[in-house]
Amino acid sequence: MKIKRNVLFGLMIVLTGVINFAGHAQQKDSVYNAAEAKVQSDIQAPKSIVRNITQDRKGNIWIASWEGVFKFDGKLFSNVTKDISSARFFSVLEDRKGNFWFGSVGSGVYYYDGKSFRNFTAKDGLAGNSVTSIYEDNAGTIWLGTESGVSRYDGKSRPGQAAFQNLKMNEAAAITQSDSVHVSAYQNQLPKDSWMHNDVNAIIEDKAGKFWLSTRGHTTVYDGKTFTTITDNDGKPFTNVRSMLKDRNGNIWLGGAVGLYRYDGKTFTNFTKKFVGYIYEDKKGNIWTSSESAKGKNWVLSRYDAKSLFDDKPTVTEIVSKPMIFGLEEDDKGNIWFGDFDGVHRYDGKTITDF
Repeated sequence: MKIKRNVLFGLMIVLTGVINFAGHAQQKDSVYNAAEAKVQSDIQAPKSIVRNITQDRKGNIWIASWEGVFKFDGKLFSNVTKDISSARFFSVLEDRKGNFWFGSVGSGVYYYDGKSFRNFTAKDGLAGNSVTSIYEDNAGTIWLGTESGVSRYDGKSRPGQAAFQNLKMNEAAAITQSDSVHVSAYQNQLPKDSWMHNDVNAIIEDKAGKFWLSTRGHTTVYDGKTFTTITDNDGKPFTNVRSMLKDRNGNIWLGGAVGLYRYDGKTFTNFTKKFVGYIYEDKKGNIWTSSESAKGKNWVLSRYDAKSLFDDKPTVTEIVSKPMIFGLEEDDKGNIWFGDFDGVHRYDGKTITDF
């Protein structure tokens, strides 16, 4: 199952039902910059699946891809993990101390201090070896979302002590290599003991200090003692939420098979029923998403205008359509970076550069 996550995810998106987009003023405004997109022989940009992108405090762009973790310094790309691991990388985080965490599919997580690497796997106490989400909370604790639960690492472990504290949303049996997910699995209520409730997609801390854990099963809130399943305004659980966001006002956004929702602490507001893979808030408060297109054949990178987010029909601008769109990040110049099946791209507000 571990190596099938992305393929199965794509299958679910293609088969998800199509419902009208709750927005207006959608328009195409992107033009590809072919001249800038020329890749020189000494620029080794990733050419396959890019799942996650982040910018560090020095301005470097870090890219988690199926070919390794790449760093872009503004001129050149370098494959930082090329000589360390052949794993496919899914997630990347720079912590408050300036160290990096790289989550892989099947090989655990790699800790990088800028000079050396350390690899943590299930043998070291990690909940699982496929790490698809990494989050640092307000206390500086690192949360690692795996296919078998979430692991917390506070950096204070000592020799002979467990490096991680592992949490599971329920006591479901561990998944096996033969496990797979089909769309039919979501057409009925998932059993309480399904392993999918422990397969973590995203982690976020809300303004009350509680932790939201979205899984391929239900989304839950953890208060430090118990897990509570989150339900919508109709009492239905949020199932297969792929990404979450806490915006500048403390609202929680959920995106996945359920579509796109915003929670203001009292009620949920739905923006679209289309499958949403990633959610991002830029410096102006605009909300960016990668979502299933109207016809369900491609994905669309869209921007929800900040000034219209509380309107009955928010203003939505479609930037570009691609077979799949992963990981969103705004750099310090206001460019939006995103990944897809064939590498990484940068949108400057007018044109898209393909590396």
